[in-house]
Amino acid sequence: MRSHRVRVGVRLAVAVVSLVTLLGSGLAWATYKNFTASIKHGDPVPALAKGQRDVDGKDQNILLIGNDSRAGATPAELKALSTQDDGGSVNTDTMMVLHVPANGAKATVISFPRDSWVTIPDNGKDKINAAYGDGYIAAKNAGKDETARESSGIRLLIRTIGGLTGLHIDHYVQVNLLGFYEISEAIGGVNLCLNKAQNKYTEGDSSHPDGYSGINLKQGWNYNVQGTQALAFVRQRHGLPRGDIDRIVRQQYFLSAVFHKATSSSTLLNPFKLQKLLNAVKKSLVTDPSLDILQFIQQFSKIAGGNVTFGTPPWKFGNVDGSDVVLVDPAAVKAYVDKMVGAPVDKKLQTAKAVPPTQVSVTVLNQSNTNLAATSNAKTLGNAGFLATVGDTDQHTDQTVIEYTDGQQAQAKTLAQYVPGAVLQQTAGVAKVTLILGSDGIQAKAAPPKPSASKKTTTPSKPTPSPTPSGVTNAAQNAKSCIN
Repeated sequence: MRSHRVRVGVRLAVAVVSLVTLLGSGLAWATYKNFTASIKHGDPVPALAKGQRDVDGKDQNILLIGNDSRAGATPAELKALSTQDDGGSVNTDTMMVLHVPANGAKATVISFPRDSWVTIPDNGKDKINAAYGDGYIAAKNAGKDETARESSGIRLLIRTIGGLTGLHIDHYVQVNLLGFYEISEAIGGVNLCLNKAQNKYTEGDSSHPDGYSGINLKQGWNYNVQGTQALAFVRQRHGLPRGDIDRIVRQQYFLSAVFHKATSSSTLLNPFKLQKLLNAVKKSLVTDPSLDILQFIQQFSKIAGGNVTFGTPPWKFGNVDGSDVVLVDPAAVKAYVDKMVGAPVDKKLQTAKAVPPTQVSVTVLNQSNTNLAATSNAKTLGNAGFLATVGDTDQHTDQTVIEYTDGQQAQAKTLAQYVPGAVLQQTAGVAKVTLILGSDGIQAKAAPPKPSASKKTTTPSKPTPSPTPSGVTNAAQNAKSCIN
């Protein structure tokens, strides 16, 4: 029994929440039991629907939710948060999926803009952050308690993101606004670098003494940012060039910095700071009942070592009924997610035999940052024998994708030979084979590359993830980067 406790204590240290290096194994075990027992659990995640396939098998997808509720905060805490009582409204401005491969490969964090215009099951079209509120209010109207209300919101958000991405969500972790504040305080803050100063003047708000978010950070490096300013940093969107998109990049950036600080010796070897962190974490979290919190923290602490890639699916700004939204194409989102998580390729594609280019009709779309890219690539493919036409789009994406429907595997395989590096994605959203050009620089070739004598020319099952919208390929490397 004692050896088991020692092993648990060691695992806990690796996961940041252990005191075993400072205290005896018995006390560490008691600390662990108290810590895990104090975390609030909501309802289980929705099970796979009948006929639904778990596209990534044993890989784990954990939904990370930032709940902006002020429920339970004292007037002093609201002042510290640079906010006020919101009258019971429910906002989820932070939505990320942490994808953890079962084989130990690099983890991925995919963020979703809060204003993404999506289909919410049983509620029609709306911004994605409305899903949580719809579920929460339905449970509230049914007389359910606070935990049941939050669970209802989480489950509807899971269904929404699952429908958008094609992923099955295995677990969830929700952190509330006050808890986030306390966590940043517990670790003594983190270092952040800004491209320009941010304050009430840059936010463009003269009606509030401190601006919309209360942010007041200088250009360049800001050291040991914590509490009110840490919260303002991840909440601000007014005054940023791309609004919520830049806020997502900030959240990814700050998240990596927090875990780097939490796993540093200044935290691990300071029993008072570590205990303060433990208390803040257990007060702020809501998880599903089956989540192994110890394993989760071990997985998530990989961020501190840079063993994670951050990304955001393709998007474009738009307007629906007078409301500014972020427009997303579900087919493009699924293609992006499949690439990021390394979903298995179509078996029919693997066995299909390529056909002559003259038998392939292809639409070319430009979603890159290069003008006339679709025109030039369609011309190249036309010279190679393809029946290529240029389509219209105003979306942007980081990756180049070849989309095709079931039955077009042979044509898609032929096109892939002329566009080396493009991701092949089966979808029901296209009428014919479609080449979507991303900002990764992949271009059509006049002739397929000659195969290497030692390697077969096959589609990679684990593509290299694309960079984040900010150009910071790994937010854990923020010590080298400044952002908006």
